[in-house]
Amino acid sequence: MDITEFNEIRPYYDEELPQILEELIADQAFQKAACSAIPNVPFELLAQKIRTCKTKLDFQKTFCYGILWKIAQEHTDSLTLDHTALPNKEKAYTYMSNHRDIILDSGFLSILLVDEGMDTVEIAIGDNLLIYPWIKKLVRVNKSFIVQRALTMRQMLESSARMSRYMHYTIAEKNQSIWIAQREGRAKDSNDRTQDSVLKMLAMGGEGDLVERLMEMNIAPLAISYEYDPCDFLKAQEFQLKRDVEGYKKTTQDDLINMETGLFGYKGRVHFQMAPCINDKLEQLDRSLPKPDLFARISTCIDQRIHSNYRMYPGNYIAYDWLKGKAEFEQNYTQEEKLRFIDYVEQQLGKIKIPNKDVDFLREKLLLMYANPLINYLAARQ
Repeated sequence: MDITEFNEIRPYYDEELPQILEELIADQAFQKAACSAIPNVPFELLAQKIRTCKTKLDFQKTFCYGILWKIAQEHTDSLTLDHTALPNKEKAYTYMSNHRDIILDSGFLSILLVDEGMDTVEIAIGDNLLIYPWIKKLVRVNKSFIVQRALTMRQMLESSARMSRYMHYTIAEKNQSIWIAQREGRAKDSNDRTQDSVLKMLAMGGEGDLVERLMEMNIAPLAISYEYDPCDFLKAQEFQLKRDVEGYKKTTQDDLINMETGLFGYKGRVHFQMAPCINDKLEQLDRSLPKPDLFARISTCIDQRIHSNYRMYPGNYIAYDWLKGKAEFEQNYTQEEKLRFIDYVEQQLGKIKIPNKDVDFLREKLLLMYANPLINYLAARQ
């Protein structure tokens, strides 16, 4: 295997760091971002500290770890991980999760793994988010590999195949765990479903038949549960704009607002729940089935493991009852929790500033985001 084919998309090698870190230190936009992330510390001191980092993990532990825990302390009520479903901490897994936050899903996962005495993950990140050159450098220092998005059909196939080979190499040869979302982009309505296209991409690399190739990846479903999604009102707003404005597309500025809101908005309790690796289920599959059927069964298995491992909060039950106009789950929340959630929803709706604001439509979309995890959780546990 010629690993130079990965040069364009892989994280930096540790020996490349000295030069890249100097380039970041010299970049004024990076300086500004670093000073706002770590206020009250002169940039010269930060630069000195950056220069002491010899590996990507050094950099993560020196900078990212502290910044992410600070975000957790200031913008969540708790941040927890249950890793007991995967007892072998030395094994490399492909953590495949539902996707709530552009940055924090993988960021929080890494700091929680560090606290378990484990290595951080390599992260699949779309190049649409790498808005400035310094961001692209920073994410590659931070163990990210690049998912190329705006390509022709033929380029897309080549790019997906290369990425798949890279991921197989990362799990098998580097023994390095990976985080990847179960779908491209976040599920705007929190109805989390694995896209077959993600599995097809994973099955392009590796050896053997389709099932063997996926078994090589040690796919471990991961359920991420945020009590409150700070971007819920932005997602609701996007639903209305898509409904009302023909050909509506989010801008780069919208992506930046989503990133910032996700980072610094209130999230309540946040929990990461590992599910067992799916290799036991893959082994039992009838390999003579047509490929589309195989992919559909594997997606369903991942979804079932994610859905059944959600953590439910009072808001999920309240949103469900509110939408259905029933009191089916009233034993799962107090009157006080109900009033607090109603107040929260109205506050979020108040943040939406668009022409012809359709409050009933927006409220329904917002409530669905909180009800859907419960609907899927109940179905998965039947």
